[in-house]
Amino acid sequence: MVDLKKEVKYIKGVGPARAELLHKLNINTLDDLIKYYPRTYEDRSIPKKIAELVHGEEALIEVFPVSRMSEIRIRKNMTLYKLIVRDDTGTCQLTWYNQPYLKTMFKVGERYKFFGKVSRKYRTIDMISPVYDKENVNKNTGKIIPIYPSTYNLPQTTIRRIIENGLNEIDGKLEETLPDYLIKKYRLYDINTAISQIHFPTNFDNFNLARNRLVFEELLGMQLALLMLKNQYSNNVKGISFDKNVKMSDIINNLPFSLTKAQLRVLEEIDNDMERPKPMNRLLQGDVGSRQNYCINYCCI
Repeated sequence: MVDLKKEVKYIKGVGPARAELLHKLNINTLDDLIKYYPRTYEDRSIPKKIAELVHGEEALIEVFPVSRMSEIRIRKNMTLYKLIVRDDTGTCQLTWYNQPYLKTMFKVGERYKFFGKVSRKYRTIDMISPVYDKENVNKNTGKIIPIYPSTYNLPQTTIRRIIENGLNEIDGKLEETLPDYLIKKYRLYDINTAISQIHFPTNFDNFNLARNRLVFEELLGMQLALLMLKNQYSNNVKGISFDKNVKMSDIINNLPFSLTKAQLRVLEEIDNDMERPKPMNRLLQGDVGSRQNYCINYCCI
C-alpha cells in the first residue's frame, strides 16, 4: 500500500530546505506531489537542421563542436561562454552566461544535442543558454518535457527530478479509483498509467489519453457531489406548500394570446411542484424577446 500522506520532505531529493519551497506551491505530501500537473510541455523530440532554424523559436539541434569553448569577460560578475557547433547544413554559436564548469564539458568532434531559443541576425545564428545531452542520452532533450508552475529558487529540472522520484516511490501501485466497467466503457487509462503519462508523456497521443482519464474522473466527482447535495437538500429542507385552490389558470385565461401546448405543460408541472412541501429547482427557458415567454416568466415570479 502506497502512503500518499507521506511528507514531501522525505521524498528523495527534497529535504527540509526544498520542502519549504514546495510548501509555497501547496505541495505538502506525496499525494500533492504526484497531482501537481504540468502547466505546459516542450517538444524536444524532433531535431532540426541549423539551416532550418527560425528566429525566436525554441529548437533541438544535433551537432558537434568545431573548436574549444571561448571565455569572454564583459564586466565584473559577467562572463560569456561561447561554443561554435555545426552540422551538415551550417554553423551555430551557443552562448551561456556565468557557467564556467562548461569549459571542459564538450569535446571537439563528438556529437551532442542542444535545445534552446534561436536568434538569427544577419548571417549569424545563435542559441542562448541551451540545455544539452550527449548524443545517446535523453535526459534534457530527445523527448517531451513537462513545464511546471514554479517558485523562486526551484528550477524546472529540480521539480522534474523530485516528481520523478515521487512516481518511483509509487511504482505503479496506486489504488484504482474508478470501477472497471467505466474504464472499459469509455476506454480510459488506468490511474497509474494516467498519472505517469500526464507528467512524462512518451508522445502527445498518450498525453491526451491521460488527460481524458483525469478530466473524466474530476467531472464525475463533481457530478456525484452535486447530486449528493441535491438529494440532501431535497430530503432535509422543507419548502412552502402553496394553496391547491389557487390556480394559474385565473391569470392565463386573461392573457391576450393563447399559450402553446408545451407552455401549458410546463406551467402545469410548475403548479404541481409548488403544491408540494419540497423546494422547486427549475430553469425556464424561452426565446429572447418573446412576449409570450415574458408573460409566462412574470406569472411564475
